[in-house]
Amino acid sequence: MTGVDRGRRKLLQAAAAGGLGAGLVTSFGAVAPARAEGVERAEETEGAEGGEGTVRVAVLLYDGVTALDAVGPYEMLCRVPGVTVTMVAERAGQVRTDTGELGLVAERSLDSVSRADVLLVPGGVERGTTPPRTNPAVLDWIRRIHRGSTWTTSVCTGALILGAAGLLRGVPATTYWASRSYLADVGAIYTPGRFVEAGKILTAAGVSAGIDMGLHLAARLSDERTAQAMQLAVEYDPDPPFDTGSPEKADPELRELALKLIADAAR
Repeated sequence: MTGVDRGRRKLLQAAAAGGLGAGLVTSFGAVAPARAEGVERAEETEGAEGGEGTVRVAVLLYDGVTALDAVGPYEMLCRVPGVTVTMVAERAGQVRTDTGELGLVAERSLDSVSRADVLLVPGGVERGTTPPRTNPAVLDWIRRIHRGSTWTTSVCTGALILGAAGLLRGVPATTYWASRSYLADVGAIYTPGRFVEAGKILTAAGVSAGIDMGLHLAARLSDERTAQAMQLAVEYDPDPPFDTGSPEKADPELRELALKLIADAAR
């Protein structure tokens, strides 16, 4: 290992250990300094994939998950030096996404992953999120990983799964626009933003917001320059042809149509 490699590894370890800031709340992608006290990195072989010194990211998969919720942050993190991303499900193997037309593969089962530096819980349609929200094995695993994580994160309705595990009580959080009211049911405090950081918990709004959160997390796990390079590497330079990407910018009929399109495609 070269001196540069050793330095990079130390930088990543320090960045991962510095991710937790007690009482820290930021939103809409604002980067605020954070510090961790007494947070240990995951070094056991039972953790998500990666050797000693690796920042390990575990992404929870389940049938009915929304593909971009998982793949968007994956693309922002998988090439960051020193970071490995592992897909995990109750059982290793293929899961079907919300449309039923795409399969994602979980390399590891829940019982084979006991530690991770970053936990990421993507969202999905109601048919998809209901089983993990009511599955003691999944919820116990989330709580166990959270106890040792540096960051615990969600995308879209994945926040409701974190909430079902009891992790969002009194915590500022965001989720998919049509599910905001459900945050109160799990004790969370709805906070607007593409993503919201509260201590070591990061929640992203709907689907594509996971990309923004992933870039923010890339900066926290490395540095801003690396995250900026990752944004360029994937040419993430949004310039959509329409300006209806949030419910505040859409009329009621368009909001209704959007939800119908999601419901009709869910299988």
